[in-house]
Amino acid sequence: MSDTVPQAGIPPQPRTPEDGAAAEAGLAAEPEPPVEPEPPVEPEPPVEPEPAVEPDHGPAAPAPLNLPRTPTGNADVDAQLERLSDADHLATDGHLEVYEDVHRGLRDALTALDARPGPPAPPSTYGTRS
Repeated sequence: MSDTVPQAGIPPQPRTPEDGAAAEAGLAAEPEPPVEPEPPVEPEPPVEPEPAVEPDHGPAAPAPLNLPRTPTGNADVDAQLERLSDADHLATDGHLEVYEDVHRGLRDALTALDARPGPPAPPSTYGTRS
């Protein structure tokens, strides 16, 4: 076997300075094991794009807002504010009826506050004239 003629089926190895020094010294350099070629990588199958999802243009389903309600201390007002929770389970079209009902109830509660009698009026210091 010659250093300049490669063997059949084995690619020629590049020479390094160590190989030359070993040859000059009369020593045989250890041959490197042949590198086996890596198996060919199979290409992945093409990924098919998912069909585009059409957006739903219809109304969203009703969902509760879960807003905290702080009691006001007035039973009529608290009842009307609690009535607002009925709108949580209705479609948007049904909200108007609930809001109008609550508005009417709050207006009535406010009117009732104005109609309550206040403290009695002080007696008149003016006497009746005869």
